[in-house]
Amino acid sequence: MSEYDAIVVGAGVNGLASAVHLSQRGWRVLVLERAAKAGGAVRTEEITLPGYRHDLYAMNLSMFAGSAFYAEHKAALDAQGLAFAPASDSFASPFPDGSWLGVSTDLETTAARIAAISPADAATWRQMSADFASEAPFIGGIMGQPMPSFGAVRLLTKALREKGLDWVREMVRLLLASPRNYLDPRFESPQVRALMAAWGLHLDFGPDVAGGAVFPYLESMANQNFGMVIGQGGADTIIKAMVGVIEAAGGAVRCNAEVAEIVQSDGRASGVTLTDGSKLTAKRAVIANTHPSLLANRLVPGINPRFAKAARNFRAGPGAMMIHLALDSLPDWSAGADLQRFAYVHLAPSYDVMSAVYHEAMAGLLPREPVLVVGQPTALDPSRAPDGKHVLWVQVRVVPYAISGDASGTITARNWDEAKGPYSERVLDLIERYAPGLRSKILASSVISPLDLERANPNLVRGDSLSGSHHLDQNFLFRPAGGWSRYRTPVKDLYMVGASTWPGAGTGVGSGYMLGKMLAR
Repeated sequence: MSEYDAIVVGAGVNGLASAVHLSQRGWRVLVLERAAKAGGAVRTEEITLPGYRHDLYAMNLSMFAGSAFYAEHKAALDAQGLAFAPASDSFASPFPDGSWLGVSTDLETTAARIAAISPADAATWRQMSADFASEAPFIGGIMGQPMPSFGAVRLLTKALREKGLDWVREMVRLLLASPRNYLDPRFESPQVRALMAAWGLHLDFGPDVAGGAVFPYLESMANQNFGMVIGQGGADTIIKAMVGVIEAAGGAVRCNAEVAEIVQSDGRASGVTLTDGSKLTAKRAVIANTHPSLLANRLVPGINPRFAKAARNFRAGPGAMMIHLALDSLPDWSAGADLQRFAYVHLAPSYDVMSAVYHEAMAGLLPREPVLVVGQPTALDPSRAPDGKHVLWVQVRVVPYAISGDASGTITARNWDEAKGPYSERVLDLIERYAPGLRSKILASSVISPLDLERANPNLVRGDSLSGSHHLDQNFLFRPAGGWSRYRTPVKDLYMVGASTWPGAGTGVGSGYMLGKMLAR
């Protein structure tokens, strides 16, 4: 079979989501993936020792579990074995003085931790959590609408009618504010501010970068109200389920199948040519789940010059580094054993540390004291390791792609193949400060540098795990560029989805689902 209704180039989560939705509407869909496995930046592998399953990149599946896509296709996905492991203790931050704060779904527990530092901040947290129930449908609704769209206008009109102009004005300020400018007027405690601001560096927002407040707000309140989920057995549970749904509907997901060119005929995208010379026909649509620069510069020769220029100018964020550890036991956090229950432990103790990391990385320097997201998946899902053993997921946020120097002046390497070993030791030294004895627990490790990220997945340009900066000039109507935010391209019947398109990175599959709905209509 060489003719399909739609061909999807790239088996990342958004491409798969489009394929799932269209296949459930009767389209015959083929997904092509250059790698040996589907999933893109959602992959789970035994990269340290047999029996130790590590989420190579994404670990948190809360956005997927809470998505409109999952709500619609839940029955079909669950039938293919999709399963989550919930966390009621979502994230925490220890501090150098031995104290810590953490967010648990029991509001009284979280508020009591905050009240021990600041009763006023505990009251603010309670109010913010209560308000979130009425605010979330509007904020989440905007992120679930194409940009621009009549749906977004209708939602804004509804918000004006139900919440009032003052509320809408405050929400616009939230979308534009830096983490510091949003948090400082609301919380007096530096610990509470740091607890929330750490989420900004999950994207590419230092404490003083405009547009960085909304993610800390959303993640903090969503985790307070709903908790976090990871995949049972690994994040790839969502990939296996989506592939199963596509195949059950008569579609196919073909790996080790690299697309050389998207073919055009009669002024429209009509199919693809693979690197082995095979030609496949798409009767209705070709969907590119790729970085815009790959689409414009490699897959569609001669594409509209304005689009090609915008794709070239689409800016990568700073790089990310991953360290995966197979452990004899969980870290012994000096702040207390309670930290072993949390899905994420952020080592981001202050604005000063976060600002320094961001500015050093953007200047090309290896940060002196990196910010770490330490994931403890086996605290929630013991099936990922042999009995009594554990895996640790460590994301280093953020680091440079091109190394011009070392902020500490001790690492002389200027390429990642040589620098990742010594820099991973700096990371372990930092974890040891908060969890003494970690090194004695390590059974095996695997380090993935920004260069390794790009090698493994060309969509992660310059080792940016987010597939493009989320700063205001590349977000909302400007993701990936003004005039191209509704998933269309200059070529008729050629569409693009993925983290480089609105609403951006994460496992929420927003772009894939929204395009699927638009095409199915």
